[in-house]
Amino acid sequence: MTTYTNEQVSHLVEGSLDWETTFRMLSMPKDNSRFEQYLKALQAKVSFPHKIVLPLGPHLYIVQDAKTKQWVTMCDCGHDFGDYRENWKLNAAIYVRDTEESMTEVYPKLMAPDTQWQVYREYYCPTCGTMHDVEAPTPWYPVIHDFEPDIEAFYKEWVGLPVPEKAAWAVTAGR
Repeated sequence: MTTYTNEQVSHLVEGSLDWETTFRMLSMPKDNSRFEQYLKALQAKVSFPHKIVLPLGPHLYIVQDAKTKQWVTMCDCGHDFGDYRENWKLNAAIYVRDTEESMTEVYPKLMAPDTQWQVYREYYCPTCGTMHDVEAPTPWYPVIHDFEPDIEAFYKEWVGLPVPEKAAWAVTAGR
């Protein structure tokens, strides 16, 4: 099993690692410290004080709130989308491409889907404007909740690390 440095993992996260090392890193069995190195590299990229528990996408994370210890979904700009068990998309800025005109911004004329059958929903961070996801459902379909990760099982059974502390979810004003 090959071991990589924190610097190499940081370059992988930034997309600046040479192809040969990237290929080797992705195709070989992972060393036991890789996930911790990955979290460390991600944490170095963000300016918020919250601890990243699990990345959900290039700019979206489940974090442990620094004050409350609750796990929330957060953009790398620090925008809090709420409880990680809830569908973060419901707290995002949503742009729906449901007209021929809006679809031709994405597709050449006459090659776009018929908006009576399919629309595009683009989900953006309301604070920084980063696009986090795109769905292509039928117009009437509800917002898709991609998944709810089992963080405890992931930490215990997959990466063999202690589960980060989590406070009980409190029902308070503002939360």
